[in-house]
Order: sequence, then structure tokens, then C-alpha cells
Amino acid sequence: MALLDPTVLGLAPGFFWSIFVVGLGIIYLIYTVVYELFMSPLSVYPGPPLWAITSIPYNIAFLSGHMPTIVTKIHERYGDVVRLAPNRLSYTDPEAWQAIRGHLKAGQVEHDKERSSFYFWSRNNLLGAPRDAHARIRRSLAHGFSAKSLQAQEPLIMQYVDLFIERLCGIAYANGSGASKAPAGIANMVAWYNFATFDIIGDLSFGSPFGCLQESRYHPWVTTIMDSVGQFPQLLILKRHFPSLLDFLFKYKLIGGGQRGQLNLAAEKVDQRLALNTERPDFIDAMTKHADDGREDKVRPLTREEIIENARIVVLAGSETTATTLSGVTYYLAKLPEIQRKVAKEVRSAFKSESEININGVQNLTYMIAVLNEAIRMFPPVPTTLPRICKPGGDIICGWRVPEGTALDIFPHAMNYCSRNFADPYEFIPERWMDETDAEVFGTKLDRSRQHALQPFSVGPRNCIGKNLAYVEMRVILARFIWNFDFELADRADVYWAVNCRHYNLTVKGKLNVRLTPAQRV
Repeated sequence: MALLDPTVLGLAPGFFWSIFVVGLGIIYLIYTVVYELFMSPLSVYPGPPLWAITSIPYNIAFLSGHMPTIVTKIHERYGDVVRLAPNRLSYTDPEAWQAIRGHLKAGQVEHDKERSSFYFWSRNNLLGAPRDAHARIRRSLAHGFSAKSLQAQEPLIMQYVDLFIERLCGIAYANGSGASKAPAGIANMVAWYNFATFDIIGDLSFGSPFGCLQESRYHPWVTTIMDSVGQFPQLLILKRHFPSLLDFLFKYKLIGGGQRGQLNLAAEKVDQRLALNTERPDFIDAMTKHADDGREDKVRPLTREEIIENARIVVLAGSETTATTLSGVTYYLAKLPEIQRKVAKEVRSAFKSESEININGVQNLTYMIAVLNEAIRMFPPVPTTLPRICKPGGDIICGWRVPEGTALDIFPHAMNYCSRNFADPYEFIPERWMDETDAEVFGTKLDRSRQHALQPFSVGPRNCIGKNLAYVEMRVILARFIWNFDFELADRADVYWAVNCRHYNLTVKGKLNVRLTPAQRV
């Protein structure tokens, strides 16, 4: 131990111990670099070397709001399976959807949700509940999202679409008394789509709207959603690396106001709805009255806490993601007038009157549906990963052996812009989704061998329960919007609107100002 006595070396004790600690730090750093690059079970995976050594680049990219585009570039350089952190892999191989999230055979163990991600807020709802609890909650909600239920709710949905169009007509005709005059009304379509989808999901959930369309303004709940999206990256990093600090900040309400605000508003709305004590085909009714769905193996009804948690998720997922897709498709159509004219011709020739545009009628608008699919590909409503953890014992995913406990990422943006999945991925080509299109006209642009990479509603037993509702809303609202208006970007700067958006668990969008002109009919 004489070697650790600074007096033997003729050094001051403080200086000696400073050098000793620095030396240990350097040794540890060298060991970490060597281990992660050459000895770790994940060292065989390609990816940026610095990202393999430390999680710092991953966290910085996430904080920037441009993580999906950064990951897209990494995949383009390194391939379909890349290492994004010391214990994290990311995939753009379409088969990864099924391998990581797909339906399981009897007795198989699923790749669980990564609890250090935002799922730690979602133990009691569809998003993050454990497998058994998830099945029980999903069964309770399934009745409200069934095709039969949506048909029954069509008049309710259409009344808000009517009000949405009425409000936009008020803007379009603001400078004139009719179609004979060329009005120059400008609308922020990001806001108006949020108003419409939020009112619809409010009524479907609680039996009353949020009043966004009626009052032409955001409800406080929308504001809390945007607040929580903006806070999300900081909360996620704290949860992964400084959980005790996060608990302290939450305990003293120094952070997480957006999440608390959503839960408080959800609790208020749920209690108001339950106090009515009436039967009405909405989601609260589904969660309280249809827990067993008529089955013999009846399940425990949802608790008040579970109803509140799931109401919060239903409102969030049923409003913001649909509004994001509608904003995206409006942006691309405003940028690409030739495509806008083509889809307008289809919509306006398919119906004799606007009243014919309903849930069933829009299913036959093949080109408009292709336009929506392409907009979802280029502007995914959930652009970032919903991470899983590799199951005990590990697995083989896309031909690679994955150790248990490895975080598994699928970034929809990276999937959708991968040139191995979609030729000319940065080009807006609706025809790639139309089976009857002559492939020789567009050449390799219509190679469909890996187009199942597009999975906006995920796959497997935890796929989005609101898929049918989302498609109904998107198609009916877009068809009615196109029936009534021609439109263009009102500000040249908005040509870069999609690029300027920031992406976290949801997309933070700037204003999308569009100049509306009443449709000119032949």
C-alpha cells in the first residue's frame, strides 16, 4: 500500500488523489470504449461508433426534436438493423413489425414495453398495461370501436363535420357574398383540424363536445397535450437516467404539469359522464357496460382510475394523431396542385351532392385514399419509436441474434423513408398505393415488395384499437374539405412547414395557413 502513500512519491496528498481519480476515470473510459466496440454482445451490429459507446448522442438527438430524421439518415448509411445506443437497436426491415410486435403463438412471451420510456405513465391504460390487463381493457373498449358502433355514431360524427365545413365557409367567404366573388380567406388548418377531431372524440367519449368548433378556439385540454409533448423528451431522459430526480420533481410538482392537467380534465369529464347514469353508445358506456362483452369468462370491470386513464389516452390518440394526418395531407396537396386537382376531380365527380359524402361513400374514393396513405407515409402521425424490450432468453429478429433486455426501436419515419422500402421515398407519389396503376409508366417507383413497411397503426395484439374510427374521420373530413374548397399555401415560408415540425412522441406543428377558395364546379 506504500504506492498509495503520496508522501513516498513526494506529492501533495490533494494533488495525488486528484491524479488517481482522473486516472481511474480514464481507465474506465478506455474500458467502456473497448468493451462497447469490440466485446459487447451488440458489438456485431453496425451503427455510428459514438452512439454505440454512450447514450448521450441518442438523448441529444431526441431533445432536438429531429430524432426521426436523424435515425433515417443513420439507417440509410448502415442498413436495416443498426445500434443506436449501448443497449438499443433500431429496425427498418418491414419484417421487424411482426417479429417485435406481432401476434404470438400459445405459450410465447411477448417483447414487453420498455418501462423506462413514457410507458411508466401508462400502466393502467391500453398504451402500457401489462399483457393480461391490456386484454381486459381492450375487451372493454372494443364495443365502442366496433364497425357496428361507428355506423350508429355516423350522425354524431357528421354533425361536427358539418360544423367544421360551416366555419371554414365563413372564412372562405369572408371577403365576398358568394362564389361569384373570389374570396381570400385564410385558415390555419392545423388549428381547425384539431378543433374538429377534438370535438368528435369528446362527444364519442363523454357525450358532449369540447366546444372547439362552436367557439373557434382550443379547449384547455388541447393546450395540456401540447405542453406534455414539449416536456416529453426531458421527462424521458430523466426517467431513463435519473429516476430518483424525476420522482422528486414530480412529487413537488416541479415538472409534469401537462400530464397532471390531462388527468385532471379526464377525471372531471369522466365523473360528469358517469353522473348522468344514462345509456349512450360512447366510450365511457363501453368501459362500464361491456367489460365482459357477453362472454362466459367475465372479466373484472374497469376501475374509475382505469376509466380515467383510458379516457385520457382515447382523447389524445383520437384527436391529435388524426389532426396531424389531415394537416399533412393538406400541406402536400397545397404544395402539389396537379395532385390536388386530380383528387378534387375524383371527389366532385363521385357524388351528386355533398349530402352523399358519408362513411360508406368515401370508401370508393381510391385515389383520395391513396393520397392519404402517401401523406401518412411522408408525415407519420406517430413519427418516433414505441420501444419494446427483448424478451427473456433473447430472440432472433430479422436474422440477427438479440440478447434479452435489449431495447428495440422502430421509427415509423425511418421505415417510411428507407430507400430499400420505397423507391424515391422523398417524392409524393400516391400511385404507389394503387394496385391498378400500370407499373411501366412509373417504373421502379411502384415496386411494392416492401411496402408493408407502412404500419401507421402498428401490428399485433396491441395495434391501435381506433384504426377504424381514424380512417372514417380522415376520409370523410378530407372528402368534404375537397368537395368545398380549392386551396393553396398562404405563406411561401410554409413550403418548408413539414421540415420545420419537431417530432417527439407526437409532432409539434407550426401554423399551416391555407388560402381557401370555394370550389369551382364544372
